[in-house]
Amino acid sequence: MTCISDTPPLAPPTLAQAHRAGINILAAANLSVEVEPYPGMDSGDLIELFWDGCYVASHLLSAADVGKTISLRVPESFIINGAPRLHYRVMQVGRKPALSATTRVQVKLDCPGGPFAPSCEEENQYLLPVSLPEVICRRGVNTNQIRRGVPLTIEPYLNMAEGDDITLRWGDVRMDLPPIGKTDVGHPIQVWAPPAIILEAGEDLRLDVTYCILDRVGNNSRWAPPRTLKIGCTNPYLKVPLKILPKAAEPRRE
Repeated sequence: MTCISDTPPLAPPTLAQAHRAGINILAAANLSVEVEPYPGMDSGDLIELFWDGCYVASHLLSAADVGKTISLRVPESFIINGAPRLHYRVMQVGRKPALSATTRVQVKLDCPGGPFAPSCEEENQYLLPVSLPEVICRRGVNTNQIRRGVPLTIEPYLNMAEGDDITLRWGDVRMDLPPIGKTDVGHPIQVWAPPAIILEAGEDLRLDVTYCILDRVGNNSRWAPPRTLKIGCTNPYLKVPLKILPKAAEPRRE
């Protein structure tokens, strides 16, 4: 049986690339765990990293490593959805092995909207365009609709989860929606585009309306395919131009 030191545990390992809430798909592709300098750090020490109890990496310290933070790469094959625990062990000549405190992290590799590939085009073809009333899709947005705002719907998407943040983009204007709640998952999201953002975006014969999703660990869906609308006479406060009256006839001179 391995004899473990009864000294206080070493500081837990940290993950530099991880999002504050966990590990996303981008971090998983190049994930390193950092071990801070510890008491008695010396050349010849062997640091062994464990991921959910499984050995994943090690580093033999040289004289140049002493007093510095040590980075250990985690193979991508170990990183799957879940909440793994991380710790490391320090082996020193003539001493008992010392264990670190444990760090627990959340791993979420399922991107909202479907598979994610950084090299793909900006649009996510797994997401549906926003839905709007048929009359607005056909004729565009008129002045009366501007005064009330415009209703639209974001359909349920792959890997929809509590805590997802959705950003609506109306032309060049963006609006952040409330985070997805537990009861929202699997249901359409009803959105009301207020007059303020429509007026700010201005009139346009071909204005794009789209959205993107950011989940709780920072996975980004990219933009959904846009819905193109005609926005005309968006400013209800514009005055009606005065009619030009015909010039009055000059009095005849006798």
